[in-house]
Amino acid sequence: MANRLINEQSPYLLQHAHNPVDWYPWGDEAFVRAKNENKPVLVSIGYAACHWCHVMERESFESEEVAAYMNEHFINIKVDREEHPDVDHLYMDAVQAISGSGGWPLNVFVTPDRVPFYGGTYFPPRPAYSRPSWRQLLQRMLEVWTDKPEEVTAQGQQMIQYLKQASSVGFAARGQDWDMDTCRTIADALLQQADTEWGGFGRAPKFPGTMAISYLLEHYHYTKYEPALSQAMLSLDRMIEGGIYDQLGGGFARYSTDEKWLAPHFEKMLYDNALLVSTLCDAYYVTKRKRYKEVIEETIAFVERELKDPSGGYYSALDADSEGEEGKFYTWTWDEWKEVIGDDELLQKHFGVVEEGNWEHTNILHVAMDIQTLAKETNYFRDELETRIAEARQKLFVAREKKIRPLTDDKCLLSWNALINTALSKAGAALGNSQYIQRAEEHMRWMLDVFLKDGVLLHTWKQDVARIPAKLDDYAYLIQALLQLTSATGDEQWIVRANGLMEVVIRDFAHETGSFFYYSSAAQTDIPVRKVDLYDGATPSANSVMAHNMLWLGVYMERSEWLEQAHHMLRQMSSTASRYAYSFAYWAQLLQRYSQGLKTVICTGVDADKSLELLNEHFLPHASFVASKKEISDVPLVKLKFFSGQSRIFVCTHYECLPPVADVARTLDLLGL
Repeated sequence: MANRLINEQSPYLLQHAHNPVDWYPWGDEAFVRAKNENKPVLVSIGYAACHWCHVMERESFESEEVAAYMNEHFINIKVDREEHPDVDHLYMDAVQAISGSGGWPLNVFVTPDRVPFYGGTYFPPRPAYSRPSWRQLLQRMLEVWTDKPEEVTAQGQQMIQYLKQASSVGFAARGQDWDMDTCRTIADALLQQADTEWGGFGRAPKFPGTMAISYLLEHYHYTKYEPALSQAMLSLDRMIEGGIYDQLGGGFARYSTDEKWLAPHFEKMLYDNALLVSTLCDAYYVTKRKRYKEVIEETIAFVERELKDPSGGYYSALDADSEGEEGKFYTWTWDEWKEVIGDDELLQKHFGVVEEGNWEHTNILHVAMDIQTLAKETNYFRDELETRIAEARQKLFVAREKKIRPLTDDKCLLSWNALINTALSKAGAALGNSQYIQRAEEHMRWMLDVFLKDGVLLHTWKQDVARIPAKLDDYAYLIQALLQLTSATGDEQWIVRANGLMEVVIRDFAHETGSFFYYSSAAQTDIPVRKVDLYDGATPSANSVMAHNMLWLGVYMERSEWLEQAHHMLRQMSSTASRYAYSFAYWAQLLQRYSQGLKTVICTGVDADKSLELLNEHFLPHASFVASKKEISDVPLVKLKFFSGQSRIFVCTHYECLPPVADVARTLDLLGL
């Protein structure tokens, strides 16, 4: 028998729709009942591609006995963290304060007023890993609720105070100026955290760290500081060679469980692949390495093939599990390998396949021996090896397609769709690929059509239904994507659309101090504390992206107050970014670009498109472009810059536009190349 979740859109909630637990979706109904019956509320948060979420469901939430206890003593709510990231942020902060760590599944005990008083992550069905069993925890929470209500009240009040204070970190800090010496300090701080043998930052588990890698690439571009380039390339190369990269179908898994990037957590997320494409574009600009171009193309092909909705949007993720086993779709037993490839020692060496398996008695394909080394060892020509490996990849891919596929989380999130749109625009510009730019334009029209309803921007879409009010990252990433699309196409209409969205953010999300922005809108009343998102997680801080957006739109729309606010935000964050470079890497990128002198380039006249195309061949992260062939413009900066069809290029700073020039070479001089 199905529970209330059967009417939801989220694949994660639908996975739990036949649990014996009487789950509610997030909303007022559950909390009203909890208040009426004076019961504690369990808010259990996860997402469709989460392996340990599936494990806890099988062990506890599918148990009739456990479910009966939960239903009798608690009001139980299931939340898809990707549908309600604001709820997840709030309760994740609470659990991290309680336990010192967080993750998913996230299980939080809250009052009928939505105030958290205890929580944790995964709990086993029997005491293990120095943790109580789930049933023991439930019993303990019921005892506390029943016998010590004053403790619950006190804990809740303390938690609310903590969450409010944590949300305002950085506001009281005195801002300080910065320069390229500060940027070198940040680069060195990142290099101190770097794994100089296997790439990446820190120890296992290892996440891609795209913002940090992009920072190092930009730092090398501006300063020619060789250690920055070396670490950035090492990180990308090791990921591309590892099991975290799908050697057959393209695309990256979410993170690696080991330091060598061999054994990933096999879920594939849209946002990771979008950010990695963008970072690989930076790497291709700097190095022009063929392999980076290939991986960009392979990753975009994966996204188009496996994550694209027929309507034009992109799905959220592919699950880590299939047939109840993590990674089964992507790994190869010895017998499976032999059936497709046969006895080919050369291919075994290249892909690292061994009879006993290289991970849990099966094989994760990776580049164990590169083509150059193989050529030396075997006396084969490189071209011959490349052909042979490519043919093997195709055979293995065809065979893999016959396996049972992992679940697809087929909801489309605005924020993540905006990130892949930015990636498509960047790839189109970096690789000179007009098809990618055309896809970005079509996809942008799709986003503005399906997510924008009656003037209100919404967060999630599935099967022609958009719902849940948009959060700050939805707005921030969408405005950023519009600006990136402007630079790729030159089309100023996207600036006008971005400006309209910026006005909404200023109205509905601004913090009382006038500096930063809340993550949720002022109109939202279903969470007890509004959070201010300042540090990077798996994606860039929404506030840092808003600072980026205000810097460019402030120039385009001649809004000096936006430029001043963005500068104030950067000044307040400069010290924090210097001390905690990895967690504030996107802020660091903005600080570095600002130090180089941000520039806006307006190409006008009959050759405007050609000028734009030539400019996009160069790595210019501190510059933004627009091309105009119109005498009349809705963008203030572009007005009065059309000269009867003559080709002119204007380079503008925050304070002035330099005299126009007639050729791209002179423009590049003005941009510092």
